[in-house]
Amino acid sequence: MIRFILLFFVFAMPAFSGPISTGPRPLYLIDQMDPGPLKDKLLSCADDPVRRTNFSIGHRGAPMQFPEHTVESYKAAASMGAGIIECDVTFTSDKQLVCRHAQNDLHTTTNILATDLASNCTTGFTPANDGKNANAECQTSDVTLAEFQSLTGKMDAANKNALTVKDYMDGTASWRTDLYAADGGELMTHADSIALLKSLGAKFTPELKQPAVDMPYDDFTQEDYAQKMIDEYKSAGIPASDVWAQSFNLADVLYWIKNEPEFGAQAVYLDGSYRISGWSPDVPATWTHQMDDLKAMGINYIAPPIWVLLTLKDGKIVPSTYAVKAREAGINMIAWSLERSGSLQNGGGWYYRSINDAITSDGAMYQVVDALTKDVGVTGIFSDWPATTSYYASCMGLK
Repeated sequence: MIRFILLFFVFAMPAFSGPISTGPRPLYLIDQMDPGPLKDKLLSCADDPVRRTNFSIGHRGAPMQFPEHTVESYKAAASMGAGIIECDVTFTSDKQLVCRHAQNDLHTTTNILATDLASNCTTGFTPANDGKNANAECQTSDVTLAEFQSLTGKMDAANKNALTVKDYMDGTASWRTDLYAADGGELMTHADSIALLKSLGAKFTPELKQPAVDMPYDDFTQEDYAQKMIDEYKSAGIPASDVWAQSFNLADVLYWIKNEPEFGAQAVYLDGSYRISGWSPDVPATWTHQMDDLKAMGINYIAPPIWVLLTLKDGKIVPSTYAVKAREAGINMIAWSLERSGSLQNGGGWYYRSINDAITSDGAMYQVVDALTKDVGVTGIFSDWPATTSYYASCMGLK
């Protein structure tokens, strides 16, 4: 009854109408840029109001500084102008849908190891010893929904050198912070996230996560799982036009296209082909599927990591062959994930691997965003700190 009242209250709330604030980070990034037309344009918008846009997508909320997939993280993303916010969807032992990046990440994203529920974990905590890393594995399927709701979120991290649970849980990267995680973040069911995001005036991009358990789980099939996620939007009265359902599993996307065509029209195929040895975004012969074939299957949106969409030509950041072919096939592109690499002074790391040589400072952040937008033609960018993308989108008049 309490949860019903909470859901009723949240749905009855008006859309978030507070002022959108991007804080100091966008101007810091602009200040780090080399002089030029892009810097001048972005500086010219410094005193302009920031609008909410679908271009700015909150990746797990705002997890650069808030525990991911928590009420606090989603509210932070909305306050920074994210028009779409992501709930990664997995399930508990009683087959209830919840927001977690992976079915087996409770040991790094929640306080479970510090609670009595640690005894439920698939693999309990093992301290570092004799050159072996500290280890644990706790799955959402190790707990019931009620048990899940008793946990609190923390910054996603683990200290692999830890000798104690306390030290293991204290591994937050130096470029992130625990400042907003002191009391723990409030975890959510998938249904909770729908209610909250609706109240905040944001739209939805749920990702159906690959189960860590064998499927079917009990009598819960992969198709049941894919359908249940969509059903929760239908039950909440959310129009399909406000939902971009995602999956790395092409079969999930094709299921939605066939069985839920209104939702399938905006379903996002998260292309994980880059994991295949020898795969290259500039060599179509290495691709699992050609873009025309994906379009023929009904795929209208594709979302690879940033580096797959960009390459260098004579030292300049330009679209990759992958990006060119997707655009030619009429497939919309979404990039992930910005603000997930810390400082960009040394090439930017994995998310920028195809253009590392051109990434020498944090000032390159907006060069990358500009190339993705104007040259590649992405419809949106996932960011761990949506202020960065919201500022750009508003300044450039994006929707």
